[in-house]
Amino acid sequence: MKRIIIIGAAGRDFHNFNTCYRNNPDYEVVAFTAAQIPDIAGRRYPAELAGSGYPDGIPIFPQDDLERLIREYGVDECVFSYSDVTYSFVMGLSARVNAAGASFTLLGPAQTMLKSEKPVVAIGAIRTGCGKSQTARRVIECLNKRGLRVIAIRHPMPYGDLNAQAVQRFASLDDLQRHSCTIEEIEEYEPHITSGNVIYAGVDYEAILRQAEQDPAGCDIILWDGGNNDFPFYEPDLMITVVDPHRPGHELSYYPGEVTLRLADVVVINKIDSADYAGIQTVRDNIARINPGALVVDAASTIRVDAPELVKGRRVLVVEDGPTLTHGEMQLGAGVVAAQRFGAAAIVDPRAYAVGRLADTYRTYPGIGKVLPAMGYGEQQVSDLAATIEATPCDTVVIATPIDLSRIISIDKPHTRVSYDLQEIGAPDLGSILDEFLV
Repeated sequence: MKRIIIIGAAGRDFHNFNTCYRNNPDYEVVAFTAAQIPDIAGRRYPAELAGSGYPDGIPIFPQDDLERLIREYGVDECVFSYSDVTYSFVMGLSARVNAAGASFTLLGPAQTMLKSEKPVVAIGAIRTGCGKSQTARRVIECLNKRGLRVIAIRHPMPYGDLNAQAVQRFASLDDLQRHSCTIEEIEEYEPHITSGNVIYAGVDYEAILRQAEQDPAGCDIILWDGGNNDFPFYEPDLMITVVDPHRPGHELSYYPGEVTLRLADVVVINKIDSADYAGIQTVRDNIARINPGALVVDAASTIRVDAPELVKGRRVLVVEDGPTLTHGEMQLGAGVVAAQRFGAAAIVDPRAYAVGRLADTYRTYPGIGKVLPAMGYGEQQVSDLAATIEATPCDTVVIATPIDLSRIISIDKPHTRVSYDLQEIGAPDLGSILDEFLV
């Protein structure tokens, strides 16, 4: 047997294990390592999910322990299994693995994609924070108008009890509480629920797919709602990839974002309304160079503010989506754009007032800038987020997360929400593309 370590971040790593190594007599997975997500290391992938060869489950260690683990376990091969990292980071990790004596592997779509009995429309992106979620909602809206029942399946975020999270179905806001969702999970699931959609997620994506195909609400089409810049877990019949002209060139320099771009049947250039011409043209040229057969849709990320009078002339604290700012490396999002458009007097820098785990986040990701990431992977982070908002001197809190954050934490200051949707510009648009796909 080859001895394997799967290098992961609580998502793609578990899927790669389930599809390639579970019940495979040629391999023994001796450990997972964890990065990107707080508090993942120290757990075990449970025996109930790991299969008959792992009666004690599989331990999860910090990625910093990688060389020691390779030596102590006599590891033959390390399988890289997470996303939204630079090519230099990937190859630097490969150098560490090779220097410790093991081979370094990247698994591809043919080895890891599952086939659905239903048509699959997949939404991916070249980075975190490009606008996958709003694109997914727009695609579902188009399909619903055509009388089709769509079941969404989200890239995994199993940050809690893995056995309990093996297959999760969300059809109401009560389901979010029943599954003890983190802020990061709620941000992805709640917009689907409030739009009337059913969404699945979890750990075992074969079991999730089969249950979704037979969902009691009915299922005509599966929509894969990707995470980070990963390629789909399911074989797509139509692949839509979102690119971001605020980060021109990233579509060719981050793993596996370039894979999603090369796989795309349709590429959505989002945020054209707020990006500069040079960035838009760079992205357009790169699409034409590496995927000239793809249809290109120009789109704006339209912004609404619930109470614009709370922004104009005020000193505002902007709260943005956490992962977009951390491993997504964005320094602004819809909240900053809204504050500027609606006449804020100033954007208050919260970094000096950050407490606890939020202060740790700024140290780990020093490029975040003067916005507050809505980090909420656990109770302590949620508590520290609330304390940081309370401590930051401002007139108004501008909440640009995909959810109503005031429903999760108490905000005693005036606050307003920013919402954003995808709006296609000109032709082709997603509706006409989906009409052709459905013929």
